[in-house]
Formats: sequence, structure tokens, C-alpha cells
Amino acid sequence: MRRRKAQKTNQAIMRGVIAMALLVLLVAYLFLTMVSCTQAPRGIPVNGVITGAEDSTLVLEAMTLGGVQPLDSVRLKADGEFAFTVPDDSLSIPEFYRLRIAHHVINFVVDTAAIIYVEAPYARMSTDYDIQGNDASRRMKTISLLNIQLQQQLQALTADASLSAMEKQERAQQLVEAYKQTLKSDYILTNPASAAAYYALFQTIGASMLFNPEDNRSDIQYFAAVATQWDILYPHHLRTENLRNIALRGLRNTRQVKPLELDIDGDRVKEVGIIDFGFPDISGHERRLSDFPDNVLLLDFTAYSLPQSQQRNIQLRELYADYHDRGLEIYQVSVDADEHYWKTMCEQLPWVCVFCAEGVANDMVRLYNVQSLPTYFLIGRGSEMRARGENITDLRKAIEQEL
Repeated sequence: MRRRKAQKTNQAIMRGVIAMALLVLLVAYLFLTMVSCTQAPRGIPVNGVITGAEDSTLVLEAMTLGGVQPLDSVRLKADGEFAFTVPDDSLSIPEFYRLRIAHHVINFVVDTAAIIYVEAPYARMSTDYDIQGNDASRRMKTISLLNIQLQQQLQALTADASLSAMEKQERAQQLVEAYKQTLKSDYILTNPASAAAYYALFQTIGASMLFNPEDNRSDIQYFAAVATQWDILYPHHLRTENLRNIALRGLRNTRQVKPLELDIDGDRVKEVGIIDFGFPDISGHERRLSDFPDNVLLLDFTAYSLPQSQQRNIQLRELYADYHDRGLEIYQVSVDADEHYWKTMCEQLPWVCVFCAEGVANDMVRLYNVQSLPTYFLIGRGSEMRARGENITDLRKAIEQEL
């Protein structure tokens, strides 16, 4: 009898131990579940399918003010499915991203908590994609398609042998102005607070900005309109500050300025042979003219938003390739209104690129009497000013003489 009671007692104890162990495991499971939920990466899903792109690498990139920033990538399988996540803190202000395979890109914006879903065939990824999630991304698609159509029209116009050079130029201007007017009326003025309006402002044709916020007062007004609305909705964000600065700089550059009055240190000018100055490069480090006393220096004031900028930089590349090893250096000062655009355009340039935040209203720019852009100066070894652009009939020959 006693043995039987002992057995029952032991069984009861065992059942209690097992129950306690199960309870502990249950509590641990719930705890781990809660921890995993709190530590799980938060964000907005970006999913979709890119067909016909097996073994291709799809990259998710953020279009930040500092340039393109890769966030994630995936090697696509036969089904073409992909799944990314972008930070949900971007909901505080519209943030821009793109999906890219090689040179094929799909631009989109995140401005709500909705899932972004994209479907596209790889061969026509940039034009035939379908995007769901927000209206702004669909409007951005229309803007991009109109841009692609315009550039195709311009290419066809260039190849048309039946037209004279003047006729081609006139028709090209008409096409560009029509596209620009569409963006103004349908995307900017209708809702300047929208992400599509912001995206429209920064459209480019080739390497030139469609809207010139540097010295075109009409274009500056559209930047000001968007900046005003963003300042109301997103008053403390970098994109708003960037818009505001662009608009203010443009207005400052186009106002009537008084003649420059500066007390220049004559000894300093005599010492280096030039009026020395410095501006930050793409890394934020100050680069000064006097840093290159042993080089022949081509000082170039320019704006990458100018229509002729791309062709000019091609010419500078040729000069740099031919003469850099012999002692030529190019010191290129950008007076663009948009610092982000400047960083994007000069990132791959091999020479010294610096940014003048005040634009053409900067005292040093005015002191060099820069009346038009681009303007360049040739500075010999020992920091001796030789000539400015309009006084040089053959730049290549002038550089060779200095070397």
C-alpha cells in the first residue's frame, strides 16, 4: 500500500515537473517571439517580378542628396521574383529610390506605408513596367516616359539630313520647350507639394538640367513654388532645405548687384601672382588655387546645368588625358544651384572639382570678372596668370607653350 502511494506521489511530482517545464518553454517561446518581433527589420516592402532577367543582379538604390546609395541587391532566379525593404522612416518625407539592372532603371518614391509592387520585362524594363503602391510613382513613370520620348525625337532630329543646322536647333528648342511646358502645367503647378513636382524639377536632357535654377528667373520661380509648399509640409528636412537654398541662390544670382568693392591684400596677390581662393571638393575638403604652384593650371568657372556643359567636359577630358602627365591640372569651379546635381555630374571627373555655394554672386567669382559661363583662365607654373579664355585663340597650343 505504501509503495503504491509512493508511486502515485512520484507520478504526481513528475507530472508537475513536466507541466512546469512546458510552462517555462511556453514563456520562453513567447518572450523570444516578442523579442524577434521588436528586433525584426522594419520597413516598407518593395516586391515584384522582372521577367527574362535570370542570373542578372537587381540593385535597390536610394537617390539621396549626396548621390546614389546602393541599399541591397539580389541575383534573380528564373521566376524573376524579388523582395526588398526600404526604411519606413522615409514616410516623414517623400524619399526617392530606383531599381536597376545594368543601365535599365525604374524610379519610384516612398511616401506612404503601402507596399510597392513592380512588374516589368527586362528587355523593356525602363519603359514597360507597371508599378503599384502610390500615385506619385505612377506620375513619375509618365514624366520619365515623356523624357525618353523627347530624347528619341532629338536623336532622330540630329540624324535628319534634310534639315539645316539652324532648322534642327529651332525644332529641338521647340520640342524641349513643349516637354518643359507639360511638366510646368501638369505636374508642378497642379500640385507643387507632390513628389512628382519635385521629380519634375530635376529632369535632365543629356547631362543638362531641363530647368535652369542658376540664372533663369522664370525657372527659379518653379523651384520657389515647390520649396514653399515643402517648407510647409516638411520644414526641417534636407530636401526642403536644398530646395529653399536653390531658390534663394537663383533669386540672388539674378538680382541687380552693386559693383564689387573689396579690400584685397596686395602683398598676397603679388606673392602668388593670382588672387588665391578655395572651395570644397566632393569630399568636403577645401582645395585652393595655390595648392598647385608647380602645375600649369586651367581654372574653369562653369555650371553643369548649362546645355553646353557635357560637350565642354568632353573637350577638357581630351586635354587632361594629353597633358596631365606633363603637368597640367584642371581646377573646375561649379556655380550650379543644386549641390546634389553637381556631385552626381562630377563624381567621375578626374580633375579637381569644387563647389561655390553662393553661385555667380560669390565675391571671388565676381572678382575674377566672370561675365558668362563657362569662363576659363590659364595659369602658368609659379601661379602666374597668363590669359583668360577670350584672349586665347588656341588653348591646346597655349598649354603646350606653358608646359
